Amino acid sequence: ESLDLPFLSSYLNSLAINFSHGASFATASSTIRLPMADVVPYGHASPFYLPLQYLQFAQFKNRSQFIRRHGGIYASLMPREETFFKALYTFDIGQNDLTQSLFLNMTIVQVIAAIPDLVNHFSDIIKNLYNLGARSFWVYNTRPLGCFPKILTSFPLAEKDSVGCAKPYNLLAQRFNAELKNALARLRIEFPLATIVYVDLYSALYSLYTHPTKNGFEHPLVACCGYGGKYNYSEEAICGGKISVNGKNITVGSCKDPSVRVSWDGVHFTEATNKFAFDLVSSGDFSDPPIPLKLACHP
Repeated sequence: ESLDLPFLSSYLNSLAINFSHGASFATASSTIRLPMADVVPYGHASPFYLPLQYLQFAQFKNRSQFIRRHGGIYASLMPREETFFKALYTFDIGQNDLTQSLFLNMTIVQVIAAIPDLVNHFSDIIKNLYNLGARSFWVYNTRPLGCFPKILTSFPLAEKDSVGCAKPYNLLAQRFNAELKNALARLRIEFPLATIVYVDLYSALYSLYTHPTKNGFEHPLVACCGYGGKYNYSEEAICGGKISVNGKNITVGSCKDPSVRVSWDGVHFTEATNKFAFDLVSSGDFSDPPIPLKLACHP
């Protein structure tokens, strides 16, 4: 909204949808590599992992231009050919690769050992998109995993840092982010005509845990929508689900004021947190190189 641009339509919702301003290929619980966990409907992982999303994009690029060339009532809903060169390609992925591994009982050491391969897979997708004409990339790093109520509840014996987050899991996120930043630096050398921006979302969000009150938040480690325990999170009492309390069935609902809470359901952030983070990172102050989003993304 602040960029005065329309929201992107989902590629998977593709019947008579307006894609003239771009498309979203994102899906919930998607990963960079083929998911290790069971996919929907038997599990919680998305079948649309990053290489498949890339194939969807390549198909979209070809078919959208086919529709434009043949005209008709849908031609104006497709992006122009030059749009693919001018577009900003944004990425926010990798977190689920780390957390799925952890919840499949891999040790932190094992997950760290897999990070280089994970980042190489991501780099390959950037290269493939460049070969299809993409030139501008905006890449978010991953979040402070050790501050998530789900992580804090699932690994209660983990060493805590000064603000109460699980230190080993934040170090894991930092290791992934360092590898990602280095990989993007190498891609800038390989593709000097591309603009590849690394966005430090981790640091922007971590400031909410170090100075919550200053930024208008409270109880940053406690889920807003949940039930039970120190962090208001339980696998048996997920947000929106039903649980039995003292013989009565109740719906697990929201806290009184989500606008002052950091975590929504123990895994995702509240809208207030997302807005806070966006306002910080869109300025360019958390980016390498420090390019504001308004310069990277324009009508």
